[in-house]
Amino acid sequence: MNKSTGGLSEARLGRMHAVMAGYVERGELPGLVTLVSRRGQVHVDVIGMQALGGHQPMQRDTIFRITSMTKPIAAVAAMILVEECKLRLDEPVDRLLPELADRAVLKHLDAPIADTLPALRPITVRDLLTMRMGFGFILEAAADCPILAAASEQQIVMGPPQPALPLAPDEWLRRFATLPLMHHPGEQWMYDKAFSVLGVLIARAAEQPLETFLRERIFAPLDMPDTGFSVPAANLHRLPPCYWTNFETGAFAVYDEAPDSAWSRPPAFPDAAGGLVSTLDDYLAFGQMLLDKGQHRRERILARPSVEVMITDQLLPSQRASAGPFLDDNRGWGLGVSVITRRDNGSAVPGRFGWEGGFGTSWFSDPQEELVAILMSQRLPPAADLYSDFWTLAYQSIDD
Repeated sequence: MNKSTGGLSEARLGRMHAVMAGYVERGELPGLVTLVSRRGQVHVDVIGMQALGGHQPMQRDTIFRITSMTKPIAAVAAMILVEECKLRLDEPVDRLLPELADRAVLKHLDAPIADTLPALRPITVRDLLTMRMGFGFILEAAADCPILAAASEQQIVMGPPQPALPLAPDEWLRRFATLPLMHHPGEQWMYDKAFSVLGVLIARAAEQPLETFLRERIFAPLDMPDTGFSVPAANLHRLPPCYWTNFETGAFAVYDEAPDSAWSRPPAFPDAAGGLVSTLDDYLAFGQMLLDKGQHRRERILARPSVEVMITDQLLPSQRASAGPFLDDNRGWGLGVSVITRRDNGSAVPGRFGWEGGFGTSWFSDPQEELVAILMSQRLPPAADLYSDFWTLAYQSIDD
């Protein structure tokens, strides 16, 4: 039979397998897993091994470092607290994060860190969720910016997650607060660090550790047992090595490997910008909940209007244009998720929302097509064309 009950073509899903398997056969990845779910029909494909040269096959329940796919989960946690009036979207964060009151802003990006002026307004909760706090990755050719050196000295990581960082949340925030902002709050979309701050804010608003709140309010209700900031010893055999590319030789090197993984113990600083691990089925539960407007079986995680504001583009055209490689010209940013704003090919469906992780993971949910699709691999940077091929193949499998 060519067509499934979910309106997916079995033959075309076979095409997806052939193309994805090519990445493994060419040695670009040791293995990967993919999932396409539509109208209750779930198709999973498991390809290759967990490690290069290894003998342990990749599995459906393999645990992956999902890096920036942590951000949508943190955004849902923040919106739960907004619904409870413990946070307010347009309230300054100063009430709970007094360290960030009275911000100074660099006069220009490559200025000495003392060359500042007062911020035009406070940072708000919405600024954190939309990554318009005014501090983040610098995309311009500015490797010698004093602010980057100062951030490094304070152990404010501006790159891949480092769970072994010894700073606890309060100390991390204290160090961050010694730095000026790069732009005034609300002006520019700047990637990543706003969500590290958001994690501290969530914990203070909830009056409990970030992971405890995530587990009680999101992971347990959604039955996501393998999602967290570390992997228990009994499950480390399910955590594959993560690789990164030596840009001088082009060869793979191990970035993190079990059993001595940086994710094998709870971190001092649970980073809401990119610290979680998860599995294919755990993240499907999360992505399906958002597709179902906050509902999971009989459990409501968020109200429908809260999800709708999350998946509504919040950016001005100028802010989207300054986002560089993080957002294409047909992508905006809502509250913790990227949103497709216009169609430019078969896989860019307006209204589709989700995000990707820098270690080779990708998730989007599509309300129009009633679809959730997820890709999991472990390579930094992700294999070239992997994401675009996966999404092209996910959409070409639709057969109705």
